[in-house]
Amino acid sequence: MAEPALEPDGAHALVATIPVATTLVETVMATIRQRIAARSLTPGARLPSIRAFAKSMQVSKSTVVEAYERLAAEGAIRSRPGSGFYAAGSLAPLSLAEIGPRLDRAVDPLWVSRQSLEAGDEILKPGCGWLPASWMPQSALRRALRTVARADDVALADYGTPLGLPPLRQLLARRMAGHGIEVSPEQIMLTESGTQAIDLLCRFLIEPGDTVLVDDPCYFNFHALLRAHRAKVVSVPYTPSGPDIELFAQALAEHRPRLYITNSAIHNPTGAILSPVTAHRLLKLADQSDLTIVEDDIFADFEHAPAPRLAAFDGLSRAVQIGSFSKTLSASVRCGFIAAPRDWIEGLTDLKIATTFGGGRLAAELVLTLLKDGSYRKHMDLLRARLARAMSETTTRLKAIGITPWIDQPAGLFLWCSLPDGVDAAEVARRALSDNVVLAPGNAFSLSQTASRFLRFNVAQCEDKRIFKVIEAAMAR
Repeated sequence: MAEPALEPDGAHALVATIPVATTLVETVMATIRQRIAARSLTPGARLPSIRAFAKSMQVSKSTVVEAYERLAAEGAIRSRPGSGFYAAGSLAPLSLAEIGPRLDRAVDPLWVSRQSLEAGDEILKPGCGWLPASWMPQSALRRALRTVARADDVALADYGTPLGLPPLRQLLARRMAGHGIEVSPEQIMLTESGTQAIDLLCRFLIEPGDTVLVDDPCYFNFHALLRAHRAKVVSVPYTPSGPDIELFAQALAEHRPRLYITNSAIHNPTGAILSPVTAHRLLKLADQSDLTIVEDDIFADFEHAPAPRLAAFDGLSRAVQIGSFSKTLSASVRCGFIAAPRDWIEGLTDLKIATTFGGGRLAAELVLTLLKDGSYRKHMDLLRARLARAMSETTTRLKAIGITPWIDQPAGLFLWCSLPDGVDAAEVARRALSDNVVLAPGNAFSLSQTASRFLRFNVAQCEDKRIFKVIEAAMAR
């Protein structure tokens, strides 16, 4: 039987496309994995003989034998005595469930999202991260949709420009100036969401294996995104005024991270506010260590009073900012943005074209309409007042069953709370789920897994009194 053909230039063409390996055996294994993933070796296809592959890879036969044996042990290939080795099937290029230590699979970084997004209407969701649909400006959204429907053919049917709708970028620049961030519209790029903004920045700024700092606790999807990018994630404890500066400095010296991702206005999940003193010390350390900061500011419009912004103190030099309207306007209207240094924009634009081609123009037109006609401002005034009432009521109900807020009456949606001594949040969440209540256990937010006594509550989703009865019963059990 003829040997399977190799690509031109043999090992050189293959090795150039595979991840860096540390030994010759790992290099051979990575080459086979890459060919299976690329389907140049389809399921059932015979691998090159040990002699032929050793020659093409310019390694010893014993190296190929060891590589084939390891791949067979993994299930990537199969051995047929007297016949050779065969591809077992295509391997998934990425499985977030299997990246990193499993720890407690029930409370991994995707647990809350998975439970909340898949929940039916009968499920109560005090652990989710968004407002109830009934709290959104439904009438204003419908009115804006009718306005957008009357737009010209290009707005309705054509691709948007890569940077995004110019009038919306101009309006965003003026809004950011209200937080002390001086930025031109040419430094703002629209994205499909805040999540896509972070994804593009990770593609632009880091390589697999680079170290990224996050807060502990922090938004759980930061963990999931960074694992998807094969980053090494290191966490720093978060305090009511920002990250623990001494431990932050220690992490910089020990791990030499490329990036730090944080919320500096209303922190998720704690509701904490970054203090000016901590912000200045943080930027000084970042400057000394050549650290880039991504400031996730999607909760900006929930503030009662403006908090310090790292991007404002820094002038968008080392700290970049992202935002979104998913939490305040509509989760169905996917529109976010990145504000970055001028010399980054071309590279980010290329990445956006490569990954999504054009921008979501309809969503941008809809957001622009709502911002311009005053609907959004009126909605947010009412929403902040409603959230303040919900925060007070939820706090009272939680305290009555022995659950203590970490910060009393924070702005925004979230209460970060500790359970009584000896009560495990993950176990409470599992039991509550059996009673159709989705909770957000603390270790989903904690890389160090030190938040086992904490739960994050979304006060806008806590109006139903059954929630507190279920939690009290789950704690008692």
